This record gives sequence, structure tokens and C-alpha cells, in this order.
Amino acid sequence: MHRHQFSGTRTKYVLVVLVALVIGAVIGSTGTGSAAGKTAPKSTSPATISGVAHLGSTLTAGNGTFSGTTPITYAYQWRRCDTDGGSCSDIDKAARTTYRLAQIDVGNTLRVVVTAKNSDGSAHSTSVPTAVVTAPPVAAPTGCPTGTGGIAVADLGLPARLNVDSQSISPAVVGRSTQQITVRVHVTACGSRVVQGAMVYATAVPFNQYSIPAEAATGADGWASLTMSRQAGYPASRQQQLLTMFVRASKAGDPDLGGVSTRRLISFPVNLNG
Repeated sequence: MHRHQFSGTRTKYVLVVLVALVIGAVIGSTGTGSAAGKTAPKSTSPATISGVAHLGSTLTAGNGTFSGTTPITYAYQWRRCDTDGGSCSDIDKAARTTYRLAQIDVGNTLRVVVTAKNSDGSAHSTSVPTAVVTAPPVAAPTGCPTGTGGIAVADLGLPARLNVDSQSISPAVVGRSTQQITVRVHVTACGSRVVQGAMVYATAVPFNQYSIPAEAATGADGWASLTMSRQAGYPASRQQQLLTMFVRASKAGDPDLGGVSTRRLISFPVNLNG
């Protein structure tokens, strides 16, 4: 009788233990299954950049691919790198999906770092570098004002230069007894556009043939007139056939031999028999 009671108690104990083990196994399995379903992001393909690496263009970041429990949010950081894609540094305030290339980016490459985040953690993915950022060539300054019409000499700058492209004299032929002559000089620049306000200087060569007048400014038609009186040095020889003159066209305030000025020798026919 005593042995039978002990056997029943032991049986109950075994049953309780078995039930506890079963419940524990069920609870443990359920817990393990729940944890396995929640994972932090992991990059499975790298971030990308689309767009042309050219000054003023806009680049767009692609997330690449991340595994992990959804929902996943994404953050971006653009980085400026050397020509090989190394030595990168974060670009201040460049934390959006797009980035517009600026002058400072020219000659460099860019990368974007995409950060994926969920409730279980975060992961990063860095794109390959872009091509080296280029810029259109800057046209060399011409010194010419815009347009196609006449130019005020004050609006002209280097590297443009004045040009004496035409001249005339009255009388048309300088004779032995000619006492006064009027020389007209035409000044242009920037592809034969007439120049107004250029200062024109002229003197006969050799000197002392005709007087040296004050400089004259070109008008709206580009012409300047200078009147000269005969001096003791004319004619320069008994066989003289040309009256040669040194002419300079310049911009007021420029050095005599610098700035946009131009210099040339011109000549007119001489007939000592007339």
C-alpha cells in the first residue's frame, strides 16, 4: 500500500515535468521565431549616382539595395573626393538625394553615402566615384563691347587694339608750293567697327616738313582730321615722291606706347613739279 502511493506521486511529478518542458519548448520556439523576423539593414548592392559630371549638372543618388526588416528609412551624404575617388570629405549641407555640381567640384570626383536605418539598426553603402567633374572652357576676353555697331573708345579694353585702316589727304597730291594740308585718319577695332573718341596724333617723317597739330578725336564715323602747315624742312629732298607720316591712335589715359593704342606709318604722293 505504501509502495503504491509513492509510485503515484512519482508519476504525477514526471507528468508535471513533462508538461513544463513542453510549455517551455513552445514558448521558446515562439520567442526564437519572433527574433529571427527582425533584422538590421544590410547592403546587398551598392549605392549609385546618376547624372553627368559637368559643372551645373544635377547628380541623383540611388539607394542601392538593402535587406532587413521594413520599414527602412534612408539618409544621404555627398562627399567630394580627389581624381581617383580617394581623400573624400563631406560636403556641407549636401544631405539630399540630389546635388548640383558647383565650381568648387570641378577637377574632383564625388561619392554619395547612403545610410539605411530601421528599428533594429543601420548600415551604410558608398557609391563608386563619379567621373572627374568638368567645366566648359571659358572664352578668352576680347576687350570688345557687345553688339555690331560703332564703339566708344572708353568701352574698349585689352586685348582689343585700335586699327588705323584708312587715310586721305587734301590736296590729294602734295606739290612743291603746298602750304597747308589736311590729313584724315580712320580708326576701327573689333572687326572693323568704327571707333568714336580715339585720339589721333600725326607727324611728318622726317620732322620739320609740316607742323605737328594737336591730337584730334575721331567722330561717330571713326574719322579724325588734322591740319598741318608747311615748314622749312619741306621738301625733304629734291627727289621726294612721298610724304610719310607717323600716326598713332590711342585711348585717353592709356600710355602712349601701351593700352589699346596702335601706331603705323602712312604716306601720300608728292609731285615737286606741281
